[in-house]
Amino acid sequence: MRPSLLKSTAELLRRSRGYASSANPERKVAILGAAGGIGQPLSLLMKLNPLVSSLSLYDIAGTPGVAADVSHINSPALVKGFMGDDQLGEALEGSDIVIIPAGVPRKPGMTRDDLFNINAGIVKALCTAIAKHCPNALVNMISNPVNSTVPIAAEVFKKAGTYDEKKLFGVTTLDVVRAKTFYAGKAGVPVTEVNVPVVGGHAGITILPLFSQVLRPWTMSEVSCKSDTHDPSKNATPASNSLSQEDIEALTKRTQDGGTEVVEAKAGKGSATLSMAYAGAVFADACLKGLNGVPDIVECSFVQSTVTELPFFASKVRLGKNGVEEVLGLGELNDFEKKGLESLKVELKSSIDKGIKFAHGS
Repeated sequence: MRPSLLKSTAELLRRSRGYASSANPERKVAILGAAGGIGQPLSLLMKLNPLVSSLSLYDIAGTPGVAADVSHINSPALVKGFMGDDQLGEALEGSDIVIIPAGVPRKPGMTRDDLFNINAGIVKALCTAIAKHCPNALVNMISNPVNSTVPIAAEVFKKAGTYDEKKLFGVTTLDVVRAKTFYAGKAGVPVTEVNVPVVGGHAGITILPLFSQVLRPWTMSEVSCKSDTHDPSKNATPASNSLSQEDIEALTKRTQDGGTEVVEAKAGKGSATLSMAYAGAVFADACLKGLNGVPDIVECSFVQSTVTELPFFASKVRLGKNGVEEVLGLGELNDFEKKGLESLKVELKSSIDKGIKFAHGS
């Protein structure tokens, strides 16, 4: 990347994502699965993040090449590559954030549940290592099915005596990214002026975008996120109520099926790797800013929750120096969203239970 382009990219990121000043503490980020389809572009994006001082790239194979390639980019983060089981501990040691995109990708006709048997075992092994080598790190889970892998991670950490519910996140940011993009395109408004809370889980009907709450970018001072009874319309963009119910239902379905849309478009040659890498980088950036004490950092994530009767649920969370500072309420839902909420609970509960059972049974 040319110096001028790198400088422009960094400046754009600082403006759009609200990076803190250069006087930040040193932060180490580890990416587990760095040589994969998500891992490689995610490694690139994290190398460009000025809040990262050390970038640790790990995979079972191919990592030295990825690390060498990324390390040539003239941004401050120091890059090291690690490969194989014997180097996993060194890769993790001292990490502030661990991002896990490891696992097999989706293929045509494959559901997230089809990924379970392979990816569940991978996640269990990686989380066992995290508990040993960096038990205080924030863990950002990308490996699918997130509805099950996050409960697996929680049970592994509980068994090791290191579990902190404030530090375990299922990355559902891609659902938010898609909902914002699809809504802005249909409503004909700038996507930068749109934010859509997406709640529930991270698979099919468990993904519930709350289009009735289309807002400008979230800040705690601008949106009364702490209240379950805030009036979303007070912060809505002018076009937030301009779409028909038919449009909203179609956008909801497209958001839920976004991963399948990409898998089919790639005709069996890949899944949503680039957009997922972007979403993973956005969420990791939010975590870094929270750790560094930047106020009013709000993102959606699949976390331990009491928002519903389910033990894990995706909703807006306020991030801070301890990870999750506050799990925020759902706000006012319309009838369509209430129906969607009730419909998703059975499937989401089943996925959570499946993860817990796997963690205890194998």
